[in-house]
Amino acid sequence: MFGIRLIESLIPPAERDEVVADLEHEYRERVMRSGRIAAGRWMWLQVARSLPALLKRMWWRGRTGFDSPVNAMNPGGPSMERWIVELRYALRRLRTRPTYTILAVLTLALGVGGMAAIAGIVRPLVVNPLPYPRDNELVAFWAHFSWEGREVAALRPVWSGFAGVAAYRSNDVTIEVDKAPTRFAPGFATTTEIFDVLGVKPRLGRGFAAGEDAQGAERVAVLSDGLWRELGGDPSIVGKQLRLNGVPRTVIGVMPPGFWFPDPSVRVWVNDVINPTARSGVYSLVGRVAKGQDAAHMQPAIDRVTKFLGSQFTYPPEWDRTKDAVLTPLRESLVGGMRPALFATLAAMAVIMLIACANVAALMLGQVESRSAELALRSALGADRGRITAQLVSESLVLGLVAGLVGTLFAIAGFNFLRGALPLGAWSASPSLNWTLFAAAMFVALLASIGVAMLPAYSVWRSDLRTQLSGARTGGRLNRRGGLQVIMVVGEVAAAVLLACGAGLLMRSVSKLYAINPGIDVRGVSVVSVVAPAMRGPERFNVFQNIVRELSALPGVKAAAIAQKLPLTGGGNSTSIGVPGAPPGAPSSTFFRVATRDYFTAMGIPLRSGRVFDGSERTDSAYAMLDVVVNEALAKTYYPNANPIGQLIGPQGWGVPERIIGVVGNVAEGGLTDPPKPARYYLADQLGYVPGGQTLVVKTARAEDVVAMLPELRRTITKVAPNVAVQEATTMQRMLDRAVGPARDVRSLLEMLTGLALFLGAIGIYGVIAQFVARRSVDWSIRVALGLSPARVVRLVVGHGVWMVALGIVIGVAGSVVLGRFLSSLLFGVTSADPVAIIGASVTLLSIGVVAALIPAVRAGRTDPALVLRKEG
Repeated sequence: MFGIRLIESLIPPAERDEVVADLEHEYRERVMRSGRIAAGRWMWLQVARSLPALLKRMWWRGRTGFDSPVNAMNPGGPSMERWIVELRYALRRLRTRPTYTILAVLTLALGVGGMAAIAGIVRPLVVNPLPYPRDNELVAFWAHFSWEGREVAALRPVWSGFAGVAAYRSNDVTIEVDKAPTRFAPGFATTTEIFDVLGVKPRLGRGFAAGEDAQGAERVAVLSDGLWRELGGDPSIVGKQLRLNGVPRTVIGVMPPGFWFPDPSVRVWVNDVINPTARSGVYSLVGRVAKGQDAAHMQPAIDRVTKFLGSQFTYPPEWDRTKDAVLTPLRESLVGGMRPALFATLAAMAVIMLIACANVAALMLGQVESRSAELALRSALGADRGRITAQLVSESLVLGLVAGLVGTLFAIAGFNFLRGALPLGAWSASPSLNWTLFAAAMFVALLASIGVAMLPAYSVWRSDLRTQLSGARTGGRLNRRGGLQVIMVVGEVAAAVLLACGAGLLMRSVSKLYAINPGIDVRGVSVVSVVAPAMRGPERFNVFQNIVRELSALPGVKAAAIAQKLPLTGGGNSTSIGVPGAPPGAPSSTFFRVATRDYFTAMGIPLRSGRVFDGSERTDSAYAMLDVVVNEALAKTYYPNANPIGQLIGPQGWGVPERIIGVVGNVAEGGLTDPPKPARYYLADQLGYVPGGQTLVVKTARAEDVVAMLPELRRTITKVAPNVAVQEATTMQRMLDRAVGPARDVRSLLEMLTGLALFLGAIGIYGVIAQFVARRSVDWSIRVALGLSPARVVRLVVGHGVWMVALGIVIGVAGSVVLGRFLSSLLFGVTSADPVAIIGASVTLLSIGVVAALIPAVRAGRTDPALVLRKEG
């Protein structure tokens, strides 16, 4: 029985046979008398009563090393006692070597903390399941946020092979609560199938019902758990009305904790009204494949969809929805863009961890070598290799446990730093600190400590301890080159080269991105995104005009304007264009941007010809024409051989003719690296199109005041329009930083980690060279005594370090070419074999290696041969 075996393993050897025999006899008697179940209960009761005393005895014996004479006559005993003895001995040795202990703990803790921190970021985003049942059945459709209302309505009966398909679009809202400031909440408008497709039911109330996205349906809303709690957490909120965007909506449900879609920042979902004639591409589609179907084999169903679209609609080439029709797993669609940055950081942390382990292992190898005489003597007195190895492993485990505790503190600090430094965007709130971070740190620390102990243990097992004893007695140095330590240093250098090359590639890439001219002057420009509640067009326009007027009057403000979309924030907002005599192949639509008069001044967009909006434009309803400013790309595309100023554009986009009054420079209206695309700029006063979401741009008189101005801008907006919610207040420079993309953030992280890797690598090189010098101290002394110059000694020692570093550089450079391929999605304008990055990393590592080797080399050159020979003699 297991209970008997457990007690047997803990009882002292001299008493074991007698006690076990008594237990087995009593157990058999009880089985015959009361049955097996009752006998089993009795046995486990004996175990429960005996276990505390047995464990206490075992701990006391292991801690004190004392054993009674009767047990000493019968050697053996629980292995746990042996490990307690070894751990006690390891603690005593570590206390006597504080420098070695502190260095080993801090080195290992850095690696442990970094790995635990990045694991805490990666796990919820890449590893943990999405908050939807059977998330492998969920897919995202192509043409993200480009589907039109008419397509969504027409496709509803065509989704064969899918259990359901839902459409959704961004719809941020203002929330108005009595006696509280208007607040902003990220939101989405969806079709009624959304929660059924995701397979999640609200914790309170219900989801959307069929027909609630039809014309005339009641306006309803579903709240996130977080928003519900912020509003008081009252369960009776279901059925009550809440003013969202100035419109009363009935709250019909509250989603469960932990639910989000399509990202964790979304706080509210409202029912959308699908217009079967709408031609604005604003929707994304998510679907769940039908039962028995495989998401990877849905191409026949997609082919039916594209065939139907081709038969129902006519698409211009640039908007053809029947091309590139693919399905993407929902996880890949939601978080796939962050994976390169996350995995690059994870790989860099793994490299730091390996370097830290190599350094600690090298330190332990040095300790083993310095203890060679002691270990040999213990072997001669009867200690076998297993016992000596147990001491090394015990010492490593103690270091690992302490490093795990210290590494947890590093992990907490690193976690918060990484969450802010990585390009997580709306996902930054998804990872959170919890006990799993501590568990991860301890697991990594113990795993690393066991790995660290392997090399010293191997060194003990492969060596002849009696030969070492003989060498120690004669003052010899048998292992003069430290082969294992050399291998580890070469590996450290190769790993550091990998990081340095990766950081160099990203540094070069980011520099090239910042060298791109976005067509605007980002210096001294504040950006405030706001959302206004539903109003009539003129009323909303007056609100924004009042805000602009007040902001323009603030001290230190040079110009202020509003725009419905800013440069560098992605494409979108396009409308058709009709140009008489347009060249063949010219696009049938262009970007459009709606702004107030001082927009070009505030953004620093240069005028090329004609004029920009200057107040002379007619805004009365009798004027049936729009004045439009175009960019150079539009002028070159549609008027390659004519002056565009004064040209008329057909009444296709807004239903009235448009007259070109000016040409401005090209602006990166979509992405920073996008080629110039045609764009038209309309005056908000003329057009009368004023969406609820607008962006205020404010040019400060002094560029250095841009950040300090943000609080004043917020206060002014709240004072002038208390029902307008501020979504974000930032700077145009920060918008440019975001447009540069994750490469910028990953570059900063890799630069920091590269610095750490170089520091740890320098420590490793220094330690190995120092031990190399110590091992050959007698040799150097004899050679110097025979006439070898100290300078020659320095060159020999430095040369030993240089060849190790050079070998590591060669291996690291070869690996960096492979690493560059994994970073390819983050690179711009450079290749994975970029010579500048590789040469820079190699020269840096070689310089650090020379300096690290030079310190012990100079010390070796200054050695007094007489002192060394007298000591060794």
